[in-house]
Amino acid sequence: MQTHPKALTIAGSDSGGGAGIQADLKSFSALGVYGASAITGITAQNTTGVQAVEAVSEKMVRAQITSVLDDIEIGAIKIGMLGTPGIVRAVAEALGDYDGSVVLDPVMVAKSGDPLLADEAVAALIEYLLPRADVLTPNLPEAARLLQTDAAETAQDIEAQGQALRALGAKAVLMKGGHGSGDICVDLLIAADGTERFEAPRIHTGNTHGTGCSMSSAIAAGLASGLDLRAATARAHGWLQGAIRAADGLNVGQGHGPVHHFHEVWS
Repeated sequence: MQTHPKALTIAGSDSGGGAGIQADLKSFSALGVYGASAITGITAQNTTGVQAVEAVSEKMVRAQITSVLDDIEIGAIKIGMLGTPGIVRAVAEALGDYDGSVVLDPVMVAKSGDPLLADEAVAALIEYLLPRADVLTPNLPEAARLLQTDAAETAQDIEAQGQALRALGAKAVLMKGGHGSGDICVDLLIAADGTERFEAPRIHTGNTHGTGCSMSSAIAAGLASGLDLRAATARAHGWLQGAIRAADGLNVGQGHGPVHHFHEVWS
């Protein structure tokens, strides 16, 4: 019997559908992967901002993850918004001896600027989850916050910060260049065997809600499908460029709209 790859997202819910759990499941589906989920928090959120956030109990977060892993053969796990130190620890405990791929997206701030990770949770993230990550996927402000420094601006500084994050425990780091400047957007994948650049023309659109969530979950989809990290990152990079390029055609909301996850599927 043919089986399809399966992935689990552990993240928060975005009621507007553009980021978080919703973006992760759309990304998995768009790339041919069955998606399961464990919700860490609920946001009242739309394209203009986050109006309210409520954390799920640590017990319930742990129970969701355990329930999925006890029954479903999960090829990769994507971890997104966690919110509190207790939820960070609950996720780490629930992963137990899971030996599949883990993609850690250190979600800290929504596209609207609303905070999604408490200051005291940053240290817990570094202690409990960075050592579990096959790849950490920060944008430049997130990398700076993890390292308690200023955001990198030059290519040399970006790579140096990526190496510093690897030294904290992540096996590889994808430094995402969306917050950088210039007409070319550059992502740097920094791993034990070297650094690889992924470049694409910067697309000028305001509809980029959920890009970070979608990139990390697309990488997880690739890893669940049996691709190695470089191949999974390359495929995710190209797919996300298409999703951003097609975003304006969705016409969702009055603020920062979502990327078009199904740009390769919908007519």
